[in-house]
Amino acid sequence: MRNDVHMGHKARKRFGQNFLNDPYIIDGIVSAINPLNGQNMVEIGPGLGALTEPVAREIDKMSVIELDRDLAERLRTHPDLADKLTIHEGDAMRFDFSTLVKPNEPLRIFGNLPYNISTPLMFHLFEYHADILDMHFMLQKEVVKRLAAGPGSKAYGRLTVMAQYYCKVVPVLEVPPTAFVPPPKVDSAVVRLVPYDVLPHPTTSMKWLERVVRDGFNQRRKTVRNCYKGLVDAETLESLGIVSSMRPENLTLEQFVTLANWLDANHTA
Repeated sequence: MRNDVHMGHKARKRFGQNFLNDPYIIDGIVSAINPLNGQNMVEIGPGLGALTEPVAREIDKMSVIELDRDLAERLRTHPDLADKLTIHEGDAMRFDFSTLVKPNEPLRIFGNLPYNISTPLMFHLFEYHADILDMHFMLQKEVVKRLAAGPGSKAYGRLTVMAQYYCKVVPVLEVPPTAFVPPPKVDSAVVRLVPYDVLPHPTTSMKWLERVVRDGFNQRRKTVRNCYKGLVDAETLESLGIVSSMRPENLTLEQFVTLANWLDANHTA
């Protein structure tokens, strides 16, 4: 491992910076991303360029979004990267990703996401699902578990259901804390999210789907009947193929959508 990995830059706690510097892990991630020339590659939070450099070696042009002014400046003057990068300085959580889409060039997004913003950032990106070919993210291992979880498991929650509504979720590889400087206190993992061309279980009302999912996981201990009391009766639940005595955490994505669609047809949100 290189000792100069910081290259004079001190990791900033407020940006949740942990810099990747294990060549073996970096190779594994770049292989998983498999960047090809002519594709619309976008990196969120390039940092010191641990992924940016090997990805840019494979392609002529890419976009990066960087919040840290010093790091953005470093990329602007980087001997190998400066000519290849379009640098967007700012917060990915507020960024309009549709501005990067070109005809027949959907976005391929990747990044080592700061743990403190990974979940809200993914929710932000799901809004652009129709313009995204795939996403590869380094996340806290627990978050990857949540993304890939099945009904009834401890990790299954709001993030699981909404991610699986939009995307196929594929865990790619696990990454130990020693792969970073400074080492985080948690294990990490890389996940591939592939937005569906055609949603397998489309809802007629995103508002209702978000509400039933949020209510369901806010009240995990309640039965489905009690959780949605006042909105739908037990008889209707059973007619929708939902056992009213089970807990919301046991509902499949399809069942959440079925319930949301029934509420959309029978209630005002």
